Amino acid sequence: MPPKKAAAAEKKTLLGRPGNNLKIGIVGVPNVGKSSFFNALSNTSLALAANYPYATINPEEARIPVPDERFTWLYDTYKPASRIPAFLTCIDIAGLTAGASTGAGLGNAFLSHVRAVDGIFQVVRAFEDAEVTHVEGDVDPTRDMSIIQTELRLKDIEWVEKWLEMAKKTTRSLGSNSLADKAKKEEIGTVEKVLKVLTVDEIDVRKHDWSNKEIDVVNTLQLLTAKPVTYLVNLSERDYVRKKNKWLPKIKAWIDENNPGDPLIPFSVAFEERLSALSTPEEKKAEEEKVGAVSALPKITHAGYSSLNLIRYFTVGPTEVRAWTIRKGTKAPQAAGVIHSDFENKFVCGEIMTYEDLKEHGSEAAVKAAGKLRQQGKPYEMVDGDIAYWKAGA
Repeated sequence: MPPKKAAAAEKKTLLGRPGNNLKIGIVGVPNVGKSSFFNALSNTSLALAANYPYATINPEEARIPVPDERFTWLYDTYKPASRIPAFLTCIDIAGLTAGASTGAGLGNAFLSHVRAVDGIFQVVRAFEDAEVTHVEGDVDPTRDMSIIQTELRLKDIEWVEKWLEMAKKTTRSLGSNSLADKAKKEEIGTVEKVLKVLTVDEIDVRKHDWSNKEIDVVNTLQLLTAKPVTYLVNLSERDYVRKKNKWLPKIKAWIDENNPGDPLIPFSVAFEERLSALSTPEEKKAEEEKVGAVSALPKITHAGYSSLNLIRYFTVGPTEVRAWTIRKGTKAPQAAGVIHSDFENKFVCGEIMTYEDLKEHGSEAAVKAAGKLRQQGKPYEMVDGDIAYWKAGA
């Protein structure tokens, strides 16, 4: 008898809200450079307004184009009338102080705003400036990081304890062996495990290794510590240019101890503000060459997009080149549905080629002649950089 095929590894369910319209919030204690960073990020996008559709939804929310050399090449190749890149939606959230979890300062409003986003840019201050006072009296990035972590955790603990209290009140009568009762008991067991992770293990929810079944429950709770965090360390321009700062090793050690694997990106708001004030890309490039450092905003934008498990595919043609944002693991019909629900509901197939194949062969006809244009059905899982033509029924 032929050997049995090994069972396919179970695909890991993603933590977080399902969907493509995900948002990242800029978080930190007061006076660390959050709003200045947001403004620099927004101004960078506004400088592209002649070429890209750009929307400032309100003063605290903006859609930031995600830089992508593939998208630029596709635009240059097809020369369409319109081009629409992928976007990262960023929200500037008010500063958090110690005691926020109990309502201190703008605590409750702050934490509700964090709950409404899907990922976190945590801005950490590592620059000295006598004119910019620190809410805690002095500059100490690891203390600030501990404050944020503690407040988010405390709010999650409060949230989970309330959930368990309500659940146990409404499920005292659970005694039957019905499937519904068993499912509710399992759900309560998972939430009790969440509480243990936060209080006994003292780790953030996103750092625990959950089963897919548990993740389905965790995702319903919308926990603050389940959201991915990218640490953005705000340096003085001098330190950023010379790539040295006394706090960086301590910040890296804190992340390794408390949240291993979370990304750390040094940048300088002062430098980014200066660049964003320049009128043209040529002026910005000249300034970067003059000081010997480049803007960190493209790297930061990419990191935020990736942290949300977002990828993009392209549609191309003489009318429009467009990048469509989807989550990792999205199947072809759902990816088509991002364009229009009819494409998902009446999905027939997709004609897919990779960006790499198109660039190598130079044209769609050449890709097809090389046998690299593939017809994919409903089970196909989209890959970052796919170029798609969708076929739907009448």
